[in-house]
Amino acid sequence: MPRPRSSRPDQPSGSDRPSGSGDRPTGPKDRPSRTGDRSSGSGDRSTGTGDRPPAPSPAAARSASAPWVRTRLRTAPRAAAALALLVLVTAYLAAALPRAVDRYETEGLRHGIASAAPRDSVLELTAPLPVATPSQYAEVLSPEALRKRSDELRALLPDPIRTDPAQTAHGVRTVARLEGLDPWLPRPDGISPQFVLSSPSGLDRHATLRQGRAAAGGPLRPEAVVTAKTAEALRLKPGAVVHVPSRNGERVAVTVTGVVEPHGPDAPYWAVEPLLRAPALAPLVGDEVKYFWQAALLLSPDSAASLLATAGEPEVFFRYAPTAGHLTARDTDRLSAALHSVGGGPDLVELTRAMGGNPTVTTGLDEIVDAYRSMRDAIDPVVAVAVFGIGAVAALVLAMTGGLFVARRDAELALLRSRGASLTGIGLRLLGETSAVAVPAAALALGLAVATVRPPGGGSGAVGVLGGIPLGPSLLAASAVALVAMLVLPLRAVVLHRRPRLHGGRDDLLTARPSRRRTVLELTLLVLAVGAVVSLRLRGAGDSGDHLVSAAPVLVGLIAAMVLVRVYPLPLRWLGRPARRLRGAVGPLALARAGRSSSTGMLPLLALVLALTTAAFGGSVLAGVADARDRAALLSTGGDARIDGSVEWTPLPAGLTETVRGTTGVRDLAPVQIEYGVALPSHEGTIARPMSAPLVGVEPASYARLAERTGFGPFPAELLASTGKGGEAATADTGRVLPAIASPSVAERLGREPLEVVAAAGTFRVKVVGVRAATPALPGENFLLVNGADLTRRAATALLVTGPVDGAALRGAVTARTDAFRVTLRSEERAGYVDSPLQAGAERIYLGAIGAGAGYAVVAVLLSLAQNAPERTALLARLRTMGLTRRQGRRLLGLEALPQAVLAALGGVLAGWAAVPLLAPGVDLFRLALATAPGLARIDGAPLRADPWSLLVPALAVVLLTALAAAGQAWWAGRRGSIKELRAGDAR
Repeated sequence: MPRPRSSRPDQPSGSDRPSGSGDRPTGPKDRPSRTGDRSSGSGDRSTGTGDRPPAPSPAAARSASAPWVRTRLRTAPRAAAALALLVLVTAYLAAALPRAVDRYETEGLRHGIASAAPRDSVLELTAPLPVATPSQYAEVLSPEALRKRSDELRALLPDPIRTDPAQTAHGVRTVARLEGLDPWLPRPDGISPQFVLSSPSGLDRHATLRQGRAAAGGPLRPEAVVTAKTAEALRLKPGAVVHVPSRNGERVAVTVTGVVEPHGPDAPYWAVEPLLRAPALAPLVGDEVKYFWQAALLLSPDSAASLLATAGEPEVFFRYAPTAGHLTARDTDRLSAALHSVGGGPDLVELTRAMGGNPTVTTGLDEIVDAYRSMRDAIDPVVAVAVFGIGAVAALVLAMTGGLFVARRDAELALLRSRGASLTGIGLRLLGETSAVAVPAAALALGLAVATVRPPGGGSGAVGVLGGIPLGPSLLAASAVALVAMLVLPLRAVVLHRRPRLHGGRDDLLTARPSRRRTVLELTLLVLAVGAVVSLRLRGAGDSGDHLVSAAPVLVGLIAAMVLVRVYPLPLRWLGRPARRLRGAVGPLALARAGRSSSTGMLPLLALVLALTTAAFGGSVLAGVADARDRAALLSTGGDARIDGSVEWTPLPAGLTETVRGTTGVRDLAPVQIEYGVALPSHEGTIARPMSAPLVGVEPASYARLAERTGFGPFPAELLASTGKGGEAATADTGRVLPAIASPSVAERLGREPLEVVAAAGTFRVKVVGVRAATPALPGENFLLVNGADLTRRAATALLVTGPVDGAALRGAVTARTDAFRVTLRSEERAGYVDSPLQAGAERIYLGAIGAGAGYAVVAVLLSLAQNAPERTALLARLRTMGLTRRQGRRLLGLEALPQAVLAALGGVLAGWAAVPLLAPGVDLFRLALATAPGLARIDGAPLRADPWSLLVPALAVVLLTALAAAGQAWWAGRRGSIKELRAGDAR
């Protein structure tokens, strides 16, 4: 009677089920429970005399068999929990990344609009008024008519443009300033003040009446109020009458009825036209500079029509302050299109029809949006490099996890395959195992990402909700992680067991020969890496759609890892022969064990090299950003602190230099005299175009020390040696020649021969003796540096301070002497460069990538050691029976694990070091470092440089961690008994 085959591939056949000691059964109760079973004793077929029990039905057999997935998860709960934790963390990072990017990009757009100057961000519609009498336009310009038209125009603004009703203003104003004709008005230099007449709406909501009464009046009897600062400067008070010119040559009388105090002077209502809230002294440049007052008279809305009688070219205006709280990063293109349509498209036609006349739309909001887009487009490719790096490392760690599970269950799967189990059956059952773990973990990670990474303002993250973040990218990312985690185990098992295998074949790095497929794959990756590097160097990282460029560091790391795997056997062979001559057996045995490691150990090496390359590249990016900001702040201040006047050409008060020198933390001082706008002669004569540059008089010794410390244009102090002629006594000596250091453009203009320079500091001739691209005293591009002792009128105007100064103490020392000087600290200037959420968000992504890479490197090390842990434990148990001590066991495991760790660390350092100079020409960190200071391009950008700490610290940490993990594994194996490991026939 033939033996029936088991209905399940994991059930062994009857030949492996012993039924007793070999005695013949004598009754039904002693018979085997399955037909076809054989005894394990004499080998005779059991033929008992009783009747056999009936075979169980298929339904009963199915009910008696335990489900595969539940059984496997109960058998190895720790492995399932470890896989779930890894999938949870990886899926969370993958799902949180697009939400974090969307969040900081949305914050960047809102910040760019909210922090812009109100004059640049508001949207204003204006239309000139025709020549007419006030009575003719009294009804058209009435408050009710203007309010109704303002509401109509607001309703015509396309989405996503939205405005703040509280800061909206409309009315009538004069474009040309009107001269104040009254003789009692203040005239600092004999010039009459000029007034702007405006009738803004909602004045009662934006100001508080301090004196008098609110303005009323009408088209023929205009009344106005003034702000407190205007009243103080222009000597205005309630009841005063200001006369301004009219169109027909007569005077228009405006009665001042009250004085108001503005609410929120920095709000758009007041900030768009600063003259409305405070007067200003305006210069009149001629043979000499003279000043006169400019101020505003705030007419009542009922008096708006009276402006038609003035000579101020009146116009009607409608001003809308935009809001940004509803905008997201995905609205950038829509917002830009809407602004272009309002400025010169279909929406402008609708606005013109509603407003009448020939209106003009003025706004700088489109430039703000364009600046945001250009900054985002410059930062995104740099961030994509970090994303690709950490994504590749995470994928490799997941693959390593699947490889560990396959290695642990290799004997089980080989047995199933030899018993006739199909590849499809094995793959589906393994897929069920991993799905039961990975899918819930990925779903939980997605929920955690949605809950923790909220939209700006704490809104809902669901699609369609105001300010929400789309769920689609996060869902796809988490699903991709779950899919990789689900498929890596069954696919690898199917590939390894596609044919039944016999036990005993060696598969180690020393004897393994790369297949043709592997060679083709490596050559393909090499071609891709070369193409990515060349493309990045030629085009830069600005092409956000070219993901091959962003993957260039990853490809470089892959190539480095594959080269290391190719050469890995060589150092082991070189070290093997000398190690045999050593007295102990630990060293040669460790090298032999390292060489006998599985050839599948390429994955840990690859993961470590990629993690180290990503950490090195990310650290170099952050170091380059920090270096660019440090240099920009240093160039802006000229030292650790800068003391200068708020008004140009303000001499330092007597005793201030000595006071500052005695302040805590001040190590050195460099007094300088700066005169801006000095006209420069040209060696080409009068045919050259006019050019001016700042003249800087310095003390050569102290300034040379400062230039040497800062690195901006260092020079020997002897280069500016004094001529011995200076001061008031040298006023008539205009022919003396002063040695000068100039910027390249100034040096090119002056030429090699001495030329005469006429400045407020004196008249003299200069000869260029040195050319420098920058100098600490000036953040500008052009300068002319001379010895201050040779100037006719010597007066230092600024102090450049060196040392770890206390800002409060330094400001206190300066304020005690004068209030006309300000103190600027380099630390404060540097902090101002990290102003945009785009910058901060991108830096957080890079920090997160470095941290995640370090975490995955730790996991890779642990997985690499855990893969052969049972074999190592058994080896130690057997060697201890031969006299191996515990200390020697720890040395053995440590030395066995170190070759691969040292090779990975060396490969990571070399790959990171090579990737930075290879990719540096295509990566400019300027916008990431100095997005809020675009005028500082004179620091020659922000090039990418290799950071030694980012290269060495992670590599040393990997080696140290590997050694500690191996020592811990040896310690744990020593604490356990060796009975299980020494049992004959143990499956271990």
